[in-house]
Amino acid sequence: MKQKLESLGESSLRNFTVDAPNDSVYQFEGEDYREKQKILGIGNWIEPPKRERKANYAVDAYFREALRVSEPKAPKAPRPPKQPIVQDFQFFPPRLFELLDQEIYYFRQTVGYKVPKNPELGSDAARIQKEEQRKIDEAQPLTDEEVVEKEKLLTQGFTNWTKRDFNQFIKANEKYGRDDIENIAKEVEGKTPEEVMEYSAVFWERCHELQDIDRVMAQIERGEAKIQRRAGIKKALDAKMARYRAPFHQLRIAYGTNKGKNYTEEEDRFLVCMLHKLGFDKENVYEELRATVRSAPQFRFDWFVKSRTALELQRRCNTLITLIERENQELEERERQERRKKGSNVGTKPASKRKQENLPAPQDKPRKKKK
Repeated sequence: MKQKLESLGESSLRNFTVDAPNDSVYQFEGEDYREKQKILGIGNWIEPPKRERKANYAVDAYFREALRVSEPKAPKAPRPPKQPIVQDFQFFPPRLFELLDQEIYYFRQTVGYKVPKNPELGSDAARIQKEEQRKIDEAQPLTDEEVVEKEKLLTQGFTNWTKRDFNQFIKANEKYGRDDIENIAKEVEGKTPEEVMEYSAVFWERCHELQDIDRVMAQIERGEAKIQRRAGIKKALDAKMARYRAPFHQLRIAYGTNKGKNYTEEEDRFLVCMLHKLGFDKENVYEELRATVRSAPQFRFDWFVKSRTALELQRRCNTLITLIERENQELEERERQERRKKGSNVGTKPASKRKQENLPAPQDKPRKKKK
């Protein structure tokens, strides 16, 4: 090995190269694998197995449908053709519905309709079936006078009031309360204030005739409760502001244990005072409050309060309003107790005075006669 290295001279190092050999990379140990790949092709491709999906059966739903045993519903009773469409919210005279029912029962008698038994009525199904069948059997056609009366009664309801007008009227009552007719008339499109006033009077007189009166009254009462709540909050804010000559500087809030760590007292004072100034009962008052906070010079470096959204300011104001209402209640209770004490003191005199009044009057001592 040593002799071989010594035989390598400078010329061998000069001719050293790292070039790859000229043989193809597809040839290995005298075999050409390029031709071999062409011969094999993809004929021996082994396809992987297909995924088997598990079928999830809703067993409860399957047996509910399979074992359902229910009687078919009773078919709808026939109605005479070309009968006028009357809605309950149009408040036609009750006599009109009597004539229409008489007309319907007579038509069913002429077609030989038999009232089926309705299984949904339970134990009263047979009795109701007999009553309805008796009305059909005893029905009489309308006389000429009754036909004229029916046509006359069809003009006495609120025929120009549609379902859309009725829904607008109900939403306006929910928004403004049943007594604010002026604003309610503005919400009902296409109706004059006189028409809305007339409809409102009839509505509150005959509202019990509506089929869904419970839902309608619950909707209106829910809106009126919100109106009363807003009025109570406005009254509480007015009472709080009336205690200070300069509320933006002097107002104090009785936090108790609900102060929190995010808002400072200066920020809370500004929110309460500005909310009272803008008007609590305005629609977009918290958007205006947010814009006012951002433009206030005292908060130009207060990035926390400037980055609050209208919803976050509303939540904070609701918390402050709750604290103010609690403080007002405590003050009212304290004043009530003081008035009660003063009243009891006026009605009862001090014990020392009562003793003096009960003592007998002092008698004059007999004077000594001069000798």
